[in-house]
Amino acid sequence: MPRLFAFYTMGTITALTAQVKNPERVSVFIDGDFALGLALSVADGLRIGQEITQAELEQLGRREEKHRARERALGLLARRPYSSAEIARNLRRHKVEEEIIKNVIDDLTEAKLIDDDAFAAYWVEQRETFRPRSRLALRQELSQRGISREIAGEALSTVDEADAARRVARKQAGRWRGLPETEWRAKLTRYLMRQGYAYDIVSEVVTEVWLAIQLDEEQ
Repeated sequence: MPRLFAFYTMGTITALTAQVKNPERVSVFIDGDFALGLALSVADGLRIGQEITQAELEQLGRREEKHRARERALGLLARRPYSSAEIARNLRRHKVEEEIIKNVIDDLTEAKLIDDDAFAAYWVEQRETFRPRSRLALRQELSQRGISREIAGEALSTVDEADAARRVARKQAGRWRGLPETEWRAKLTRYLMRQGYAYDIVSEVVTEVWLAIQLDEEQ
């Protein structure tokens, strides 16, 4: 971390004022000059008349950086669960130091606000409910979000791949309605294979969906 407030060796806090635009933050004045802004929780314990050194100011600056990083992470987690790797990537994009990133993730993990096991289960459940995927595709998605193979494997153990393939096939089947059977089968087979489903599952599902379509047309 670069040295902050190099113009101070020792100073006295002469004012602590709530910021106009954000009353949850405090402006700290040293010897009559503005020194830095802090969150209320970071400024807790400071008092007017207190002497403060450059080293103490730098420590306050680091605590403020950690507070901001933590608030950013909490803002993300308020929208949906995130993996620890996703949080880390976001903080890096905002130029947060690695040590602070680690501290924030450790704190939120201890508080059960970041949980890679729970995130993996959530991700798979959401996909199963709204956008079925093959195990291969889901494993790749989890890997992209920093989930280990072990955690991903546990989350994927409940996936019914045949059911997922069947739901995808039924949704796509109408795209090629009216084509000859051979061409229809080829198109749906290629589509499902590209989604990562195993050939034996694809073959069974394609036949099942084709027969269901024929039955519907006969009724």
